[in-house]
Amino acid sequence: MSQTYPKFDRPLAVLHVDDDPMNLRVVEEILGAFHHSSAKVMSGAEALQLLSERPFDIVLMDIHMPGMTGIETVERLRAQPGPERNIPVIALTADVFSRRPEEYRALGFNDFVSKPILVADLLNAIKRAAEPPKGSLSAANAA
Repeated sequence: MSQTYPKFDRPLAVLHVDDDPMNLRVVEEILGAFHHSSAKVMSGAEALQLLSERPFDIVLMDIHMPGMTGIETVERLRAQPGPERNIPVIALTADVFSRRPEEYRALGFNDFVSKPILVADLLNAIKRAAEPPKGSLSAANAA
């Protein structure tokens, strides 16, 4: 059975935040295979710094990291002034039992993908988060 993946209008610039180098590598390979570029950092503090320096289309954020968790990072990001506060952020975690996806949305995330990451799940979440909802002013202006 073949898998169908979403199509993107353009390559996206993705910031991936994870304290595990193997997770960073796997996601980088997935994104690269679909022509998206990625920057990788290993902490919430590094993510906030990089987001203040350059634009990204989307952030993939691990939840459980030492120091500043993904949840704390998103809280700080959303509380900042500046355009980066509105960037779509997708929660990535192997802990699928503590919270439901809607709870991650209430915390400031746009979507949720469980680990181990399935390519289709990741790409579909990126597609949902990176594109404005149909019928929105942003979607109408993009047309």
